[in-house]
Amino acid sequence: MSFDGIVTRAVINELETSILGGKITKIYQQEKDEILIHIHNLGKNYKLILSASSNNPRIYLTNYSKKNPDTPPVFCMLLRKHLTNGIITEINQYELDRIVMIDIRCLDEMGEMSIKQLIIEIMGKHSNIILIDKLSSTIIDSIKRVPYDMSRVRQVLPGLKYEFPPSNDKINPIDINFDTFIKIYDEENKNTQIFKFLYTNFIGLSPLISREICYRAHIDERKSMDYLDVNEKEILFKAFKELMEDIKFKNFSPNIIFHNERNEIVDFHSMNISQYGDMNVEYNESMSFVLDKYYLQKDILDRISQKSLSIKKSIQTKLDRSINKLAKQKEELLEAKKREKYKIYGDLISANIYKISKRTNSIQLENFYTEDMEKVSVPLDVKLSPSQNAQHYYKKYAKLKNASKLLESQIPQTEEEIDYLENILISIENCTEIEELEEIKDELMSEGYIKSSYKNKKKNNNKISKPHHFLSSDNFHIYVGKNNKQNDHLTLKLADKEDLWFHTKNIPGSHVIIKTEQKKVPDTTLYEAALLAAFHSKGKNSQNVPVDYTYKKNVKKPKGSKPGMVIYENNNTIYVSPSTQEIFNIRKVDD
Repeated sequence: MSFDGIVTRAVINELETSILGGKITKIYQQEKDEILIHIHNLGKNYKLILSASSNNPRIYLTNYSKKNPDTPPVFCMLLRKHLTNGIITEINQYELDRIVMIDIRCLDEMGEMSIKQLIIEIMGKHSNIILIDKLSSTIIDSIKRVPYDMSRVRQVLPGLKYEFPPSNDKINPIDINFDTFIKIYDEENKNTQIFKFLYTNFIGLSPLISREICYRAHIDERKSMDYLDVNEKEILFKAFKELMEDIKFKNFSPNIIFHNERNEIVDFHSMNISQYGDMNVEYNESMSFVLDKYYLQKDILDRISQKSLSIKKSIQTKLDRSINKLAKQKEELLEAKKREKYKIYGDLISANIYKISKRTNSIQLENFYTEDMEKVSVPLDVKLSPSQNAQHYYKKYAKLKNASKLLESQIPQTEEEIDYLENILISIENCTEIEELEEIKDELMSEGYIKSSYKNKKKNNNKISKPHHFLSSDNFHIYVGKNNKQNDHLTLKLADKEDLWFHTKNIPGSHVIIKTEQKKVPDTTLYEAALLAAFHSKGKNSQNVPVDYTYKKNVKKPKGSKPGMVIYENNNTIYVSPSTQEIFNIRKVDD
């Protein structure tokens, strides 16, 4: 991960100039593995985020906050008890590792002054937030308890002495000299790639910064160590040492690297990164600003992905069943449509009943329903009399006739069910906020697809999350629903009768609205709205996706239909091939 020991050093440098000496005013635990601390210092308010998330562990000053749980978790209550109104006296880093120690002067239970230490360990799935008594190094508690059966190497439990995580024989690179560097180099397996040698032997170096050192030294990062000559080793150390000097003297350049075409964030760091060549780089004085920009959406999307796993699995299972059910229904309908032959068999047996001897398994009879009276072979059940065989075929005909009527009404229902479930999966994919996923869960509970819970019943929140909002090249406002609740709101509440409504033809997807304000809409805007409809549909990766559009007055919601389901008429169709680049070029409005 890019959040290495060097980025950690840059964050600490920023924290020292902003919150050192500050007073802790509020503490919240917004996620099971995330703490938000409000700090007041020198007339300013700060929010410090501490995350022990397996995917996105981090520490920095943030401008954002999430919704707090109604009941604070136990660890949050413990932090409030020990740290509220405490003063931050020291902020340190363990060597160049991703471990931050924040000392807080506060009153203990007896009213005596004491120093508590909040330790943030940024270590992937082993990340943790630990509160200790500094004087005794005793663990008070942690956001993740680690008993013996989870780790035989290092336990993290209340009452135990705090120990730093094992360094795996890594060396602090800050003050290392050439002789020590070469000694470590010579002891390494010579088949190891150069960049891997760097981050596996030195504390705080990530693969990204290790590749950067190789890039600055003009050495192929993939080259095995065995292939470096003496001169190349000296050049490698020179690039290594220059970077260490920049860290030592706090020459940080916080930056984000963007992909040129898609404008997606590729990476970030606190040092200048040259290896990406011509990619767009955005610099900022604040490391926290860079991290906030990088992690805010990433963390939300990761949490949505985690929280939606069970829902997606459940919906996919129901979708697969419905698809199999539809195939079976169509097969049965095809068979039911062949029912006429059974009536003919019954009529032919009845007309020739005295010609048929018992215990015959078939008989050739003239079919008087055809002009040439061609003979047809009629299968017979030897256990039944001729009369009973005729009745058997009449009953089979009647049964298939009834089945045909039933199937003709059931098949559209199953098709609608499939459309709905596919639309739910698209809606989950479109989620950009936790609240939007909650809306989908509420809808699925009310529709009976997932079990309701007391917690969810208690919410009863009628507030609707915000749809995507774009501004076309011709300055028309375009709205895109992200889930069925938003789709219904856009189409049935927000849209006026003269606004234009878009939806992919026979493909699950979002409702899209152009607010026309009773003006003629140019072709460019029509095309952009169609692109958005196709991109936010099951056909987003297809070519020539058909998108229907019509005035909102031509769109109706049938009584009793599922959320997001509508019917429409008097439509036109545009064929588009959505691409990420074209979507990116449509201006997004931040409401």
